[in-house]
Order: sequence, then structure tokens, then C-alpha cells
Amino acid sequence: MIHELEQDNLSELVENNETVVVQYMAGWCGNCRLMKPKFKKLASENENAKFIMVDAEKYPESRKLATVDNLPTFATFKNGSFKNQVQTNKFDQLKNLVDEVTSN
Repeated sequence: MIHELEQDNLSELVENNETVVVQYMAGWCGNCRLMKPKFKKLASENENAKFIMVDAEKYPESRKLATVDNLPTFATFKNGSFKNQVQTNKFDQLKNLVDEVTSN
């Protein structure tokens, strides 16, 4: 299941959940829309991680938790700390990122 951020509080969610995977996106971003179903698929396969969609334009404080200079950007967090990120529209790169943080 994917949670869509409704306020600029990603840091709280990262602190309160062991494993977090984030898709930074924007409404105008075509590649973001293309990746959303793939992000949902990975969320359904990794129920022990929290998957969150963040509108990078609406939530500047949440955006600061990763280096977001291109969309979509995917970032992973473990035990409250940033782990890794990738800016991609390729499913295999996203899957590798998720596998890296969920396999421990």
C-alpha cells in the first residue's frame, strides 16, 4: 500500500518506521505517472516497508531529506537514516534500490 503525503512531515514518518521508500514526484511529471504503478507493485510485494509518495513541489521540507534535482527521484531510509537514492524511470533500477533496503 502506498501512502501519499498530505502534509510536510516526511521526517516524522522516516523516524517512526524502520524501512521507508519514497517516490518524489510532481503532478506535471509524465515519468512520475509512469512509475507510480511500478512503485505500487513493489509496495504490495514489500509489506514490511512503508512506501510514500511525496509531491516535491508542495513539501519542501520533505524534499530536503534527499537530493531531488530530477523527477522522479526514489529514496530509501532505514532506522531513521537516509540510505540511498536513484533518479530513474526504469523499473529494474527502482527494484534494485528497494531490494537493497528491504533485504536486510
